[in-house]
Amino acid sequence: MILRRLFLAVLLAFVSPALAQEVTLEPLEIATTTGPHNFSVEVMRTDEQRARGLMHRRFMAQDRGMLFDFKREEPVAMWMKNTYLSLDMVFIDKSGKVVNIAENTEPLSERIIPSAGPVLAVLELNAGTARRIGLKPGDRLRHSLFK
Repeated sequence: MILRRLFLAVLLAFVSPALAQEVTLEPLEIATTTGPHNFSVEVMRTDEQRARGLMHRRFMAQDRGMLFDFKREEPVAMWMKNTYLSLDMVFIDKSGKVVNIAENTEPLSERIIPSAGPVLAVLELNAGTARRIGLKPGDRLRHSLFK
């Protein structure tokens, strides 16, 4: 019995807090000159969700991402504290247009990553994805969040 409890405690210590919660995925399409690219994204809508983001996760599938909804268009700043994955951060205005891209962010860094203008949302993708799909400022995203 003690051995079983110890095993469960060790197992839980290594499970990402996000994996313990039910994850709801929503479709998102990015239109670039190379064509449409489809992703399934988790949408962070509350302050608590936005604060947690991808912290402590060690893996994200190539066709996945995380979309941060800031509720209003304004300059924002992100960081990589407690985030083990290198990411591409895509800063997006209310119409779904890409304003700025921060590629290959440094894991576990507290360096501030600014949006470079007012944005409604930030999309986090695995590092290298923006380059792989040819994503550039001015490209468009389609998701129910954007008008």
